[in-house]
Amino acid sequence: MSKIDQSNKSLTTNLTAAACLGIGTILPEPFRAPVTNMGLFALSGAVTNWLAIHMLFEKVPGLYGSGIIPLHFQEFKKGIHELMMRQFFTSENVKRLFGPESETEEAPKVDLAPIIEQTDFTPAFEALIEAITESPLGGMLSMVGGPNALEPLRDPFKVKIAAALESISTSEPFQKTLRENLQSSSTTDEILEKVSVIVSKRLDELTPEMVKEIIQQMIREHLGWLVVWGGVFGGLIGLIATAFQA
Repeated sequence: MSKIDQSNKSLTTNLTAAACLGIGTILPEPFRAPVTNMGLFALSGAVTNWLAIHMLFEKVPGLYGSGIIPLHFQEFKKGIHELMMRQFFTSENVKRLFGPESETEEAPKVDLAPIIEQTDFTPAFEALIEAITESPLGGMLSMVGGPNALEPLRDPFKVKIAAALESISTSEPFQKTLRENLQSSSTTDEILEKVSVIVSKRLDELTPEMVKEIIQQMIREHLGWLVVWGGVFGGLIGLIATAFQA
């Protein structure tokens, strides 16, 4: 549901309640009192809920406690961090991801291919050229154009080394060693510590405005209905109040 839909619900509810109030003032008795009270209470409930929603996200001068989400965005970020670390990145989940829970459970493989694909192997190729240049082959290399003669090998080297690393990372001995290390408590703690730092750094990038928008996106669908139900229940309370007055 879009922000426009939310605004339409609020506006429609408020206009309906105001119309009911206006019509009630011109109706003859015995209809004037119940319709007027229903419109008055409905408008009061709808406007109150609309203002409460607005005060969640925006600072209203003179109204203490308004703008609570932007004002306390640090607490929201801390809560998000704690939720992620306690519910998702737990020691049990890390061990379950990288190793079998029992001897009969098949161990999932750790896929390092995406990391390998994004790795820049330029330093490795430069180190290879440096090693060749400083070796006894350096003199022979200078006779055929020096290090520039190896430049055509740069791209084939990157392809070959990436393929070799991927082959090594998918081998069972490598996977077994990786799982055994990741299952150790010290390694798991190190992983969780690094994950916590990464999550914290990402959350530190959030501004009060971004936190406000995130929360608005999560609950926006329901905000318009708060105004609608405020008007409905306000109207019912108005009718009940009229019945008690009679």
